[in-house]
Amino acid sequence: MTNVKNIISTSVAVIAMGAMFACVAPFASADSAQTSAVVSSRSFPKASSVKKNLFAESTSTSVDENSKWGGIETLDVPQTKSQAEKEAAAAAAAQKAADEAAAAQSAAAAAASRSEQRASIPQVDLGKMTGTGAELASFSLKFQGYPYVAGGNTPAGWDCSGFVQYVFSQFGISLPRTSGAQATVGTPIASLADAKPGDILANGTHAAIYIGNGQVMNAMNPVQGTAVSGVSVFGGAGYSIRRVM
Repeated sequence: MTNVKNIISTSVAVIAMGAMFACVAPFASADSAQTSAVVSSRSFPKASSVKKNLFAESTSTSVDENSKWGGIETLDVPQTKSQAEKEAAAAAAAQKAADEAAAAQSAAAAAASRSEQRASIPQVDLGKMTGTGAELASFSLKFQGYPYVAGGNTPAGWDCSGFVQYVFSQFGISLPRTSGAQATVGTPIASLADAKPGDILANGTHAAIYIGNGQVMNAMNPVQGTAVSGVSVFGGAGYSIRRVM
C-alpha cells in the first residue's frame, strides 16, 4: 500500500512540474517578444512628416541682404569674350575705320571740286561797279562756303531762296520765301545781256543773285554749299531775271 502511495505521489509531482514548465515557457517567450518589439520601435522611429516641393527648396536663392562674404560680393570680375566675339569686334572696328577714311576722302574730293569750279569761273571785280545792286552782290560774296540746309534762311544754314531772301533783307528789302515767288517780284529784265549785279535769277526750282559776267552767287546743295557758279546751275531750264533795286 505504501508503495502505491509513493508511486502516486511521484507521478503527481512529475505532472505538476511538467505543468509548471508548460506555463513558464510561453510567458517567457511572450515577454521576450514584447521586449524585442519595444527595442525595435525605439531604435527606428516612424517618420511623422514628409517634405514637399523639394525642387523649390533646392533652388532657393534667398540671402539676407546684410550678409557679409568677406568683400567677395563687391569684386569687379573682368568679362572675357569668346574668339567669335573678338573677331566680330575687330571686324566692326575695321569697317568703322574704312567708313571714316571713305568719308574723309569724299569730303576732300568735294572741296577740291569746289576749288576747281571757282578757279574755272572768271572773277568779277565788283569794286569797279557802282549802285546798290553792286553793293548787294559784293555783300553776297561774303557767304561763300556757308552751309546749305533745306528750309533754312539764316547764315547757320539756308537753301537757295532762303539765301536770296536773307541777303536782300540786309538791305531792307523783304522777299517771298520760295524761288517761284521770287521769280515774280520787281521789274522783269529781258535777257542776261541786260542783267546787272544784284538782279535775281529764279524759277520754280532755284534762285540766285546775279553778280555779272554770266555768274551767280547761290546756295547750291549740301555738298557744294554756298558758292559762285555759272548760270548753267539752272540746268538749261528757263528762268526769270528780276530787278528790285
